[in-house]
Amino acid sequence: MAERRVRVRFAPSPTGALHIGGVRTALYNYLFARQHGGDMVFRIEDTDSHRFVPGAEEYIIESFKWLGIRFDEGVGFGGAHGPYRQSERRAIYKEYVDQLLASGKAYLAFDTPEELEAKRQAMENFQYDAHTRMQMRNSLTLAPEEVERLMAGGGQYVVRFKIEPGTTVLVDDLIRGEVRIKSDILDDKVLYKSADGLPTYHLANIVDDHLMEITHVIRGEEWLPSAPLHVLLYQAFGWTDTMPRFAHLPLLLKPEGKGKLSKRDGDRLGFPVFPLEWRDPKTGEVSSGFRESGYFPEAVINFLAFLGWNPGTERELYSLDELVGLFDLSKCSKAGARFDYQKGIWFNHEYMLSKSNEEIAALFAPVVKAQGVDEPLERITRVVAMMKDRVSFVGELWPLCSFFFVAPQAYDEKTRKKRWKEDSAQVMGELAGLLEGLDDFSIAHQEQVVERWVEQKEYKLGNVMNAWRLALVGEGKGPGMFDISAFLGKEETLARMRRAIEVLK
Repeated sequence: MAERRVRVRFAPSPTGALHIGGVRTALYNYLFARQHGGDMVFRIEDTDSHRFVPGAEEYIIESFKWLGIRFDEGVGFGGAHGPYRQSERRAIYKEYVDQLLASGKAYLAFDTPEELEAKRQAMENFQYDAHTRMQMRNSLTLAPEEVERLMAGGGQYVVRFKIEPGTTVLVDDLIRGEVRIKSDILDDKVLYKSADGLPTYHLANIVDDHLMEITHVIRGEEWLPSAPLHVLLYQAFGWTDTMPRFAHLPLLLKPEGKGKLSKRDGDRLGFPVFPLEWRDPKTGEVSSGFRESGYFPEAVINFLAFLGWNPGTERELYSLDELVGLFDLSKCSKAGARFDYQKGIWFNHEYMLSKSNEEIAALFAPVVKAQGVDEPLERITRVVAMMKDRVSFVGELWPLCSFFFVAPQAYDEKTRKKRWKEDSAQVMGELAGLLEGLDDFSIAHQEQVVERWVEQKEYKLGNVMNAWRLALVGEGKGPGMFDISAFLGKEETLARMRRAIEVLK
C-alpha cells in the first residue's frame, strides 16, 4: 500500500478561551506536519451546542495568527474536505449512525435521565455495558413493535455503541508504545442524541478523521482513555487500513504542587494561561493573555516546545523553522511537564536581547507617546540600546527609564539619605560649572574631563557619581552617568543639576 501523505488536525471546541495546553498540542501537530511535508487541518468541534460561546472561534483563529502557526485547510481557510464545523455535518454523521445500527454494532436506548440515575443509585459503580444493557430500556430488550412505537411517537433516544466483552484493544501510541485495554472495562458510549440531532464527540471525531484522511492524531493525555473506543469504532466501520497513528502528549502541570495547570494557577501566581486576553461574554471577566502581557510570539513558541519535549542538545533558543527540523515525537516525555512560567519569562528576555534596538524601539514608542512625551524614534532607540538588557518585557522599560524623557519631580528619600552628602550641593555646583564650559558634550570627552577634575580636587569618584545620578535620575538607577548626561544634552543636564541643588540643598 502506498504511503499516505501526512495529515494532522487541531480540533478545538468553541467553548471559551484557548488554554495554553491546547496551543502546545497545536504546535506539536504543526511541527510534525511541517517536518513530514504534510498538511494541518483546523476543525471546529461544536457538537455540544449548550457550551458554545460567541467569539470563541474567532479568538482561536486570531491566537494562531499571532503565534505564526499556519493551517493548510479548515474553518476560515477552505479546503476539499469541508465543511469543517461539525454542526454543519449532521447529515454526514447520521449516515454513519445508521450504518452502525444496520450492522448491529450499535443500538437505540430509550432510558430517561431519571431511570439512569435510579440505576446508579441502586448499583454501585454502574456502567452501561455488556453486563447491564439487558436490564435497561433499549432496542436489545424491547420488542420491535415497542421500539417502532417509541420512535413514531417522537420519544427521545440515544444511539449507543455495542462493545463486546472478552477482547483486548491495542492502541499503538507513538509516545507511550503499545497500550492494551480489556474491552470488559469499556462502557457502551453514546454516539448520537436524537434531542439535538447531533453526534457526540466520539463518533464525529472518528468520522471526520476518516473522511478528512487524517494520518496522525496528536492530542493531550486526557484523551488517552478514549483511544480504545476510537480503535473499536474504526474496526466496526472496517477502516483499519486507514486508522491514524496516535500520540498522547504529557499533561501540563501546575508550577508547584500536584495536578493539571489551571487558570487559577495563573491568577494566583500572576502569569497568563491563554495566548490572548479573553473577555468572557457571559460574566464580563477579563483574563490576561501572553500577547497583552508583553510576550513575543517567538518566545511563547520556544517556551511551549520545550514543555514535554527536548531535542537533546544544550541549546535552548530555536526559531519555528529550526524546531520543525528537530522535532521528534519519540523524544516527548511520558510524564507531565511542569509549567515553569519563570522559564517563559527567561525566554522572553532572551528574545528581547536578540531583537534589534530599532525593533524594540518601534514597540516602545507607543508607550512613550502614551505618557505624553513626543520623542523622535532615533532617541527612543538610543535609550533602548542602553536599557533593554535590564528588562524581560517592553512594558517594563518605561518605569525603568522614564527619566530619560521626563525630569524627576521628586527624589527617592532612601537614596538621598545614602548618597547626598553634606558637601554634595557644593560639589554638584562645581561640576555644573565644569560641564557648562564644555563644547564637546560626548561621552568620551565628558568622562575624560570630569575624571581628571575629580582627581585634581581629590574627591571620591563614587560620591560624585552617586550624587550626580540622584540629581539627574531622582534615584539610584540607570546606566553609566556619562551615557545619561550625553543623552540628555548639556542644557537639560545642567537644568536638572541646578534644580537638585535647589531642592536637596
